[in-house]
Amino acid sequence: MTKRTNIRLLIVNYPGAMQSAIIGLKEMFLLANQLIMKFTADSQYQSEINSGQKPKIDTRFEVDSIDRDIWLSQGVQEKTAVHSKAHVIVLPPSIEGEYFISPETSLIQWLVQQHQQGSIICSACAGSFVIAAAGLLDHRAATTHWDLAGMLAKQFPKVKVNSEKILINDGDIITAGGLMSWIDLGLELVAQFTQPVIMRQLGKYLIVDTGPREQSYYQSFKPILDHGDKIILKMQHFIQANFQQPLSIAKLAQQCHLTERTFLRHFFTATGFKPNAYIQRLRIQKACDLLETTAFTFETISLKVGYEDTSACRKAFVKVTGLTPKDFKRRFSRTAELKNITIAQSATQSQNA
Repeated sequence: MTKRTNIRLLIVNYPGAMQSAIIGLKEMFLLANQLIMKFTADSQYQSEINSGQKPKIDTRFEVDSIDRDIWLSQGVQEKTAVHSKAHVIVLPPSIEGEYFISPETSLIQWLVQQHQQGSIICSACAGSFVIAAAGLLDHRAATTHWDLAGMLAKQFPKVKVNSEKILINDGDIITAGGLMSWIDLGLELVAQFTQPVIMRQLGKYLIVDTGPREQSYYQSFKPILDHGDKIILKMQHFIQANFQQPLSIAKLAQQCHLTERTFLRHFFTATGFKPNAYIQRLRIQKACDLLETTAFTFETISLKVGYEDTSACRKAFVKVTGLTPKDFKRRFSRTAELKNITIAQSATQSQNA
C-alpha cells in the first residue's frame, strides 16, 4: 500500500494581505483533497491502477495561515517549531496599504530560513515584492501585477521582471501576477503535487479555465528540494540561477568545498540525478517553456538555455521529452494554436462566401 504524502502549505497573512485569497486558497485545497479521495475511490480508476495504467494519487494538502506574531517571535522556539517544515510558503496579493514594499526584517529572515530548508516560495501579485526583498529573486525571472512591474524592476534591479506572464514556475520559486492569480497559483500547485487530471477536475468544479495551464505539465522537471542536505540545496539554487552558464562538476564541487567524488555522491543521493543529467533536465525544461510561450527559433532557444551546439540541444530535447522541438511546439505552443484557429476560420469564411 502506497504511503500517503501530506503536503504542508503555509499562507503568510501579512498586513494588508488579501483575505479572500487566503480563504480561497484554503478552500481550493480542501476541494482538491475531496476530489482526490473521490477520484481514487472510483472503481474504474482503481481497476486502471491495478492494471498499471495509471499512477496512484495518494496526496493530501494541509493548509494553514501564519500571522505576524510568528515572524516577530523568531526567538520563541515553541511558537515557530510547528511552522518549521513547510513544503510550500505562499505570499498572497496585497489589497491595501504598502507593507509589501517594506516588509519587516523578521519576515524576510523567516522566508530565507524556510527557503534554505527546502520550502518552495510562492507569491501572487504584490507578494513578489516580499520574496524580492529576501533576495530570493535575484537574477531570476519573476512576474507580478502589470501595474506594479515598473516599481518592482526599479526597487529590485537584479530581478528579471516579466509582467506578460501570468505565472512563472522556476522550481523553488513560483510567482504569479494579478490580484486573482492566486487561482492560477493554486491550480499549478495542485497539478505539481498530484496529477494534471486532478487540476482539470478542480478547474471544472470551480468553473475556471485550466487550458493554458496544461501546457507546462507534460514532461515538467520538478526537482526535489526538501531532502535536507543544505549543501546540495545551495548548489541546486546556484544551478537554477546559472543554468545558462558552463557548469562543470569541478566548478560545482569547488563551490561547495567538496571533492568531486563526494559531491557526486551527495548530489545523487539528494536529488536522484547525477549533476550533468540534472542540469540537462533543467535546461530542457527551460527550452520547453520558451517553445510554449515565445516565437524564438530553436537555435535562439538553444543559446538561451546554455547550449552552444543546437544539434546537441535538439538531441537532448528528444531524449527528455520524446518529441522533436517542432512537434512539441505544434502540440503545446499557444501561438501555434492561434495560428491553427485562424486558418480554420479563414477556411470557413471562404466556404461561406
